[in-house]
Amino acid sequence: MADRTLNASGLRCPMPLLKTKLELNTMSPGETLEVIATDAGSARDIPAFLELSRHHLVSTSEADGHFRFVIECSD
Repeated sequence: MADRTLNASGLRCPMPLLKTKLELNTMSPGETLEVIATDAGSARDIPAFLELSRHHLVSTSEADGHFRFVIECSD
């Protein structure tokens, strides 16, 4: 269970990624964020951003057009 959930369903690129970045900026190291998105671009954009950031992608999944990411915030 994540500490916070960001429901970005229905938002189109680049909004799920931008909202994810903003939410992570308000979090403390060690907290986890669950992001739910329906834009297929999120499956590419969010992991790519996390590879370049200090944050860690814990898990990712897709079911019925919903993409789910669990991210651990790092300092």
